[in-house]
Amino acid sequence: MLETIVQRERDFGTPASLAAETVALVIDGVECSVPAGTSVMRAAAIAGINIPKLCATDSLEAFGSCRLCLVEIEGRRGYPASCTTPVEAGMVIRTETPKLHDLRRNVMELYISDHPLDCLTCPANGDCELQDMAGVVGLRNVRYGYEGANHLNDATDSSNPYFDYDPSKCIVCSRCVRACDEVQGTFALTIDGKGFASRVAAGQNDPFLDSDCVSCGACVQACPTSTLVEKTVIMMGQPEHSVITTCAYCGVGCAFKAELKGDKVVRMVPWKDGQANRGHSCVKGRFAWGYATHKDRITKPMIRASINDPWREVSWSEAINHAASELKRIQAKYGRDSIGGLTSSRCTNEETYLVQKLVRAAFGTNNVDTCARVCHSPTGYGLKTTLGESAGTQTFDSVMFTDVVIVMGANPSAAHPVFASRLKRRLREGAKLIVIDPRSIELVDSPHIKADYHLPVRPGTNTALLTSMAHVIATEGLIDEAFVAERCELPAFEQWRAFVSQPENSPEAMAEITGVPAADLRAAARLFATHGNGSIYYGLGVTEHSQGSTTVMAIANLAMATGNLGREGVGVNPLRGQNNVQGSCDMGSFPHELPGYRHVSDDAVRGEFERDWGVTLQPEPGLRIPNMFDAAISGSFKGLYCQGEDIVQSDPNTQHVAAALSAMECVIVQDIFLNETAKYAHVFLPGSSFLEKDGTFTNAERRVSRVRKVMEPLGGLSDWEATCELSNAMGYPMHYKHPSEIMDEIARLTPTFQGVSFAKIDELGGSVQWPCNEQAPDGTPTMHVDEFVRGKGKFMITKYVPSDERSTRKFPLLLTTGRILSQYNVGAQTRRTPNVMWHKEDLLEIHPQDAEDRGILQGDWVAVQSRVGETVLRADITERVQPGVVYTTFHFPESGANVVTTDSADWATSCPEYKVTAVQARRVTQPSTWQAKWSRFSDVQHQLLNDRLREGEAPAKGPQAQPKEREGEATEQV
Repeated sequence: MLETIVQRERDFGTPASLAAETVALVIDGVECSVPAGTSVMRAAAIAGINIPKLCATDSLEAFGSCRLCLVEIEGRRGYPASCTTPVEAGMVIRTETPKLHDLRRNVMELYISDHPLDCLTCPANGDCELQDMAGVVGLRNVRYGYEGANHLNDATDSSNPYFDYDPSKCIVCSRCVRACDEVQGTFALTIDGKGFASRVAAGQNDPFLDSDCVSCGACVQACPTSTLVEKTVIMMGQPEHSVITTCAYCGVGCAFKAELKGDKVVRMVPWKDGQANRGHSCVKGRFAWGYATHKDRITKPMIRASINDPWREVSWSEAINHAASELKRIQAKYGRDSIGGLTSSRCTNEETYLVQKLVRAAFGTNNVDTCARVCHSPTGYGLKTTLGESAGTQTFDSVMFTDVVIVMGANPSAAHPVFASRLKRRLREGAKLIVIDPRSIELVDSPHIKADYHLPVRPGTNTALLTSMAHVIATEGLIDEAFVAERCELPAFEQWRAFVSQPENSPEAMAEITGVPAADLRAAARLFATHGNGSIYYGLGVTEHSQGSTTVMAIANLAMATGNLGREGVGVNPLRGQNNVQGSCDMGSFPHELPGYRHVSDDAVRGEFERDWGVTLQPEPGLRIPNMFDAAISGSFKGLYCQGEDIVQSDPNTQHVAAALSAMECVIVQDIFLNETAKYAHVFLPGSSFLEKDGTFTNAERRVSRVRKVMEPLGGLSDWEATCELSNAMGYPMHYKHPSEIMDEIARLTPTFQGVSFAKIDELGGSVQWPCNEQAPDGTPTMHVDEFVRGKGKFMITKYVPSDERSTRKFPLLLTTGRILSQYNVGAQTRRTPNVMWHKEDLLEIHPQDAEDRGILQGDWVAVQSRVGETVLRADITERVQPGVVYTTFHFPESGANVVTTDSADWATSCPEYKVTAVQARRVTQPSTWQAKWSRFSDVQHQLLNDRLREGEAPAKGPQAQPKEREGEATEQV
């Protein structure tokens, strides 16, 4: 399972039956018993008998078009297709007879009569099901010739940057169309024409790039020929070995087979046995991995005295020793707490654990934080308070058992597309959907999907909306009284019931605040409370608010009140943004918590770590990220070790962050590119991509999955090794030989990870969901089954408090931000791939009425100004946003989306209020002042990188030649 020769995974032809009842039958003399509803084809495969097939695959429902899988069944006339024939008790089936041989050869002969015979030069040679089946049926002659009409000269569509469509190779099996419909749920492909004119078409016979295709790769994976094939396979040939690893993009945590030739990745194929993705993928994980070997990668350590200077390449030892000496100097001058570190949600659990250990044990401070501060820290606070654990409650598979879904402040189709595909499949099966979002996201109305209710909540009023939903449930007798009585603290519940039942919390009273019609809200609340299993999935549109923690508690209240916790198909499910946001929190990255969400002030807990680590730990929480920035500007925080995060681009109020970094004396950045933060760095340590490391990621469903090294680190060291070297240089020894030893330490010190080890993960098929301990040796798919982690669930009062960020006469619009499918986070990875063909810049979505009021036309440059800054974006006039709301993404640094976001933050966790910024928009003809400064500063920093002294080069004699204007530009704050 770890590393294998590339071979096609076993395919049983049709999906498994979930029936408990079994049926006995005989196939080719073999007695077997299979679940009722199993196809004859799958039953044969279970018995070890492979029936030839082309249109059938076990990831899709049976179709019965290729006629290659015919069988004989005693007592029946004709030759039924085994894929569409369900088993029956007592069946006697023959899969190999002379007549079947003749029929199959005749069928295959018809396929080959209109198929190029270029097998030796075909990209699929060695991985072609048509070629294999021709051999299986014993085809030796093709009687029909090629002199008649054929499709052999059909033109190839190469418009998609990742795969080609060659219709001359198509056998019209419809597997690609069915994969697009059933697995992905996009319905972008169809079979156009009839009979001989039939062909696969994207959209209205559009090129793939111009169609609705989202490039998830499901069609490519389903294709049994080379009709749809990766360009990398065309260029490099078939891979010869594979390594199973985990995707490093969003919080779904898809499992992939990295297929290689030597140490070169040929393609990433979603692993059928991946428990998070079940063999599916999206455009990022499937195709956008080329950044790992991009020419922009920095693979040599570098140092410089100031950001005015060119970089100087040095050895690892010199860079580490220089960094350590600077940190020691700063502490000697300014005190122990004058430095700190930031862990990364893109790094492994093991690497994140080591960084927080480095800060606490080697630096001697609790000044450590993580990017989860600016995304899902309210999830941790809110769920810990109400349910007792800082994580989601279900598996992704659980959605297939839900009856009504609330999707709130999340756009799964763009940010978590593999989960979105599964959700859409369940919706097509009949589940109901309530979308709570200021924008009309794809789930509101798309092919074969339409939300039952879209509640276009005004940004900043989530708490008011959920409290009014609770009002309906409480006042209309829809509370699950038995569940509450058994599972929850009754005094707190009664206080909550009295609070939400107050008239001022009714939908009618709240309508003016939320912007949601009372009738719609009442109907949605009734639907959720009465329609069976109810599940709630939410994202950053919930947490990134001044009342983010309050809203999370309101979500938990709603789930408890309706009894929707502790079983399949229900639950409170945060959709984590980055690949290891959950893990970075689990590993103790917050300044107030040690691994496992245990407070640093707890003497017993702290004592465990002190004994194991051999140091005395500080009992007081350290600085959060915004506190670090403020302290840097005030002069008391002077040194930062930042691993794998681009805080200049991702954190709010960009100019404030830049000023803070400029005020520091030593900024150490460990990354793979010269990102926006690295432009302010004094030490650059080469990072390693997910393909270059061993370890684990933890996804949004608490699934701890293995990350396996596919190639050696281009920079020479994995991230965990660099952290160890820095710790050693600081005087605190770290001598791990492999990340598995780090996980063993995590398990030793963290109750919820007590049973987790690399061996255990392998034993369980590649992943395990925490808690994994003596009580749950194989992990915990569903949380809070019999009781809540905290014992009794606690209802919390969720009084609506308006955000300071409200529309005014000066700033009449509300800006909210989010993501788009093809790009990811700050874009450092995806911008260095062909994904830019779909999204090459951040746009400002604005409603037609707001645009008309301001004289803005489609594509115009628009200045967006808030109380802290201004940037300029191109206008995208759309009704996806409601009047009074504008929206943009933050994937491109030149866009400066976070130049305008403010320091308004969640009351409990300091999570920034990215989703509500009061702004004004006006038509302009040139970039903003900030953008002009950024452009000059960025050009200078790239020039300083290009001018770097290579290792072994002697510096020029005399002063470094550097134009005075460059010096001025370099120091100019952006």
